[in-house]
Amino acid sequence: MACGRSRKKHSEGVGDGPHAFFWVGQMTAVSDIMAHMEHLAPRRLAESWDNPGLQVGSPEWPVERVLVSLDPTPEVVAEACEQGADLLITHHPFLFRALKQIDCSTPLGRMIETAIRHRLAIFTAHTNLDWVSGGLNDVFSEKIGLKETSALQPRPEEEGADGQGRIGDLETPTDLAGLARTVKAALGLAGLRVVGELQMPVERVAVCTGGGSGLLDAFFSSSADVFVSGDLRYHDARDAQLYQRGLIDAGHFGSEHLMVELIRRRLATGLVESGHQVEVLASEKETDPFVCI
Repeated sequence: MACGRSRKKHSEGVGDGPHAFFWVGQMTAVSDIMAHMEHLAPRRLAESWDNPGLQVGSPEWPVERVLVSLDPTPEVVAEACEQGADLLITHHPFLFRALKQIDCSTPLGRMIETAIRHRLAIFTAHTNLDWVSGGLNDVFSEKIGLKETSALQPRPEEEGADGQGRIGDLETPTDLAGLARTVKAALGLAGLRVVGELQMPVERVAVCTGGGSGLLDAFFSSSADVFVSGDLRYHDARDAQLYQRGLIDAGHFGSEHLMVELIRRRLATGLVESGHQVEVLASEKETDPFVCI
């Protein structure tokens, strides 16, 4: 993974030698971007098992360009390098489980080595972006035409968080087949999986981006006709049949890739408003690991 990177030389230098950075006025640092991300997705809202925040790098490293992606794959890390990015923001954590060693002969070790060698910081906003008001689940709900949404499973202990998943009414009632077509078109999917009678009427819908199996009990206890999520299992489908409800599995990637444009747009706007000259780009290299044939 070779990183190509160019810097405009200005009046103030940071470092020395061939890798020196030069800036005019106040430098934008990783910590500045972290402050904006904290506003968009407060870390305190993350699940206890999660690992959001700065994964690789230093808060003091300078930033002129940010790349946003769903996953921190080798292809995306290479893309960040090729684009001259200083910071990679992902939804899924780069480092999730505790590491006992960093072996640079492994794929993960090589990515860590590449990021540090080229001063590419990596930051993650995960379940905190899912649960926060105005976050990924709200964007998903709006995308498929839900109105008057609320949390499917509220988290009253957390002020400012709407909680897990969303539930709301369709702007235009339809049937299960019609809703499936809407979801497929809205997310640009090649295909999806559906459980239930395709002609069943649908007015109220629950959603959870990513893997939503953990919210099925909340769905079955709710007034929603259909649950739209990803990573749904065989026995989830059987339970839905038992309760005479509908399921739409849009896939993990399909239901969460919306976060790229969400973060790119909101972060870019926030940085401009606060006077930071930082370019925010969306990854063009990542694809769903599952393909339909």
